[in-house]
Amino acid sequence: MKKHTNEGHDFSMQDEMRRAFAMLSGKWKLEIMWLLHQRIHRFGELRKAIPGITQHMLSAQLRELEADGLLLRTVFAEVPPRVEYEMTEKARGLGPTMEALAAWWGEYGSTIPARPSMRGRKQKDLSAVKASRQSK
Repeated sequence: MKKHTNEGHDFSMQDEMRRAFAMLSGKWKLEIMWLLHQRIHRFGELRKAIPGITQHMLSAQLRELEADGLLLRTVFAEVPPRVEYEMTEKARGLGPTMEALAAWWGEYGSTIPARPSMRGRKQKDLSAVKASRQSK
């Protein structure tokens, strides 16, 4: 793999990709980015659009994406306060990657085994209820 120098340090492309993947890793970040790729969203809209995400986790993921310069948070001085989230120009550079992933899914998605759509605490609670019903 080709090496290149960055501020006196040698980094391979694998190291650089690891850094890129780390920015987008997280259970919900890609889903958030996909939604923001479509349009500007308010916090409540994002929460409703992502089944199973908690308010705390959504806030944490949004803060991380904002700190990495991938989204812009705009607070409007209104009562009640309104907050909107949108992708930055840097994040819009990921658009072709997102479109390629959507095209890949369109071609091969039907060949992937289905998984339960619910995630997080709600899925665990539902599984526990089902297990207790089956044991009776």
